[in-house]
Amino acid sequence: MPMVEPLSQTSAGLPADGAPQDEDHRWMALALDEARAAAAAGEVPVGAVLVRDGRMVATGRNAPVATHDPSAHAEMAALRAAGQALGNYRLDGCTLYVTLEPCAMCAGAMLHARLDRVVFGAADARTGAAGSVLDLFGIGQLNHHTAVQGGVMDEECGALLQDFFRGRRAQARAQAQPVRDDALRTPEARFAGFDGPHAFVSELPALGGLRLAYVDRGGVAGDCTQRRPVVLCLHGAGQWGHLFRHLPDLLPGHRVLIPDLIGFGRSDKPKKEALHTREWHAEVLRQWLAALGVGEVGLILHPDMSGLADLLAGQGAIAGPRLVIPPAALVVRGAAAEDAARAWAAPFPDKGHEAALRAWAARRRPVQDLSADAARALAARWQALEGPMGYSRE
Repeated sequence: MPMVEPLSQTSAGLPADGAPQDEDHRWMALALDEARAAAAAGEVPVGAVLVRDGRMVATGRNAPVATHDPSAHAEMAALRAAGQALGNYRLDGCTLYVTLEPCAMCAGAMLHARLDRVVFGAADARTGAAGSVLDLFGIGQLNHHTAVQGGVMDEECGALLQDFFRGRRAQARAQAQPVRDDALRTPEARFAGFDGPHAFVSELPALGGLRLAYVDRGGVAGDCTQRRPVVLCLHGAGQWGHLFRHLPDLLPGHRVLIPDLIGFGRSDKPKKEALHTREWHAEVLRQWLAALGVGEVGLILHPDMSGLADLLAGQGAIAGPRLVIPPAALVVRGAAAEDAARAWAAPFPDKGHEAALRAWAARRRPVQDLSADAARALAARWQALEGPMGYSRE
């Protein structure tokens, strides 16, 4: 993860112009929202927010891929929108918050706009122009000087970028991996508009070359000594990891693991129902958790997966708290139910992909989903269940 030494700070921990740190965190959190929206659209997750007199003037997110425009960085989008909103290309009195250290192009535009202040999150060791590679803001000969504050929420900003690129590398590897003759793989185009990217694994002995898709949020690759609590989330029959899309951001300080069980979501789909025993699925998950090197694991699960959870506990794979999602929390109606129905149908373009649905005997029931509000309540219940010290007894 990129690290950064805070720039232009006073010994009291305040930026040079006296803006409170809690205000910086407030606006950077909104810039992170823009970065997440960029990631959801397949763009590198960088987001920006421009503020004047304590009021948000404009936002921006990375969009060079979608717009075929190399200048469509988050900062440029925010500067253009702010100029239109204020009716002036000079943005005196404004502060721009961005999740990644600006490049030379964006730094130059900020100086031309005469911003008062720039606040960034993660440093960019390759193209950063606010001190990492070069420092355009520190050139004394320029006719305008903009104050710079670095390292605000740098861990969160860096983690988002790290997760994105890890997932993209995993996708590239997965695209080169052939599908077994006795299995099918849902085309990625079916998941357009839904969360991603995912990581993939196929090397586990129990998988036999099948590909398991999963989300790993909050972990550090190759670090098996980390002490942060690990939460495994299991979706219901006929669903996939999209069910828990709101949860990782609601459990800061946790490593959240969300697999698409084999036969569901982006994971491979064996054509024969006989493979889909709970014992086999439990062994796949046990081997996967062991390969990730996680220690004590807690579990948040759909009621459908209670039997699978019992098997995992019997194997010693689950030792932390267990929280079953209350059925009432899964109730959705109207447009939300229509959106959920599209999500659950996405992995199954035809009956050949539906062996897991038949094997799990996914019963006919009203469409379910975990809304943002329901996920927020679930996260609060989880944090109360694990207690203030997490679930390690050490």
